[in-house]
Amino acid sequence: MSAVASQPAPVRTPRKTPVKTSVKAPRKTPVSTWHTISPLVVAAFAAGAAYAVHRLFIGTSLGQIIDTEALRGGDFQHPQVSEVLTRTLDNTRFIILAGVCLLAAVFGALRRRMDLALAAGFLVVTANVVTQQLKAGLSRPLLDDFPMPNSWPSGHATAAASAAFVLVLVFPRAMRGMVGLAGAGYVAIVSVATVWAEWHRPSDAIAALFIVLACGSLALFGVRLLRRGPSRALQLPNRLVMMVLGGAAVLSIATATFGMASVALSEGALPDLVSGRFAFLTGTAGIVAATAVAFIVWIRLTAAEPAPAPASSSAPASASASAK
Repeated sequence: MSAVASQPAPVRTPRKTPVKTSVKAPRKTPVSTWHTISPLVVAAFAAGAAYAVHRLFIGTSLGQIIDTEALRGGDFQHPQVSEVLTRTLDNTRFIILAGVCLLAAVFGALRRRMDLALAAGFLVVTANVVTQQLKAGLSRPLLDDFPMPNSWPSGHATAAASAAFVLVLVFPRAMRGMVGLAGAGYVAIVSVATVWAEWHRPSDAIAALFIVLACGSLALFGVRLLRRGPSRALQLPNRLVMMVLGGAAVLSIATATFGMASVALSEGALPDLVSGRFAFLTGTAGIVAATAVAFIVWIRLTAAEPAPAPASSSAPASASASAK
């Protein structure tokens, strides 16, 4: 009994409770509904602007008079200006538009962005078809005693603007502002050249810009449905270009407003207050204003696309497991 009692009691080591480690999943930035539907809002705004241009400059006698005076005022000859406008019109061919579409498709494939290539094709086809259908289907009431048939909207301005919009769309984000600035200059020259050549009135070119913006916004809405995500901040080059275009828009809007008021006053209370060239410059200011506004909106929409989807976390995990 004593031997049994003298044996020491076994020492029990305390059991270690396992520490639970929880790996927090990365927080997902919520997708903004406004970012997804904002192209639809822009499309509605652009379509409404085109309708307002038609109602003002086609549906009213004063609007037709101002529009036609700008058309007639372009009948002047300046060697350098005439050379630039003539060459621009000669180089604006629909075959160039087809080449731009092909370039957009190739560029989209190289960047593995077939969604942009498809959106570019939709933009070009829709904008040009809508323009031609409107031009063929709409009539122009004779309210200004100038028997020129309906030319609203401008096919040349539509072709030039859709080509420029496509290039802005398919280029990388950091370059879209500079491409848009060059495209805005080209579109403005083409649009003014059509008025100078007496092919179109200023309202024809202005409406064409809004039609292209509406069709481009619809195309971009499809892209955002396929590529959902939060919008990214604008890069510095894009912001600088938008500031330049914004300054041009403010200045040209003020000039066009003053010019239209002067032309209207000349047609009413004070005959011969302004010349035909003044009316042409007023129409030019209106075209520049519409071009600047359209490209500001388009650069803002395209440069705010969501970031690429992050790589799956399973790939690094499997790689580390195989390394062990």
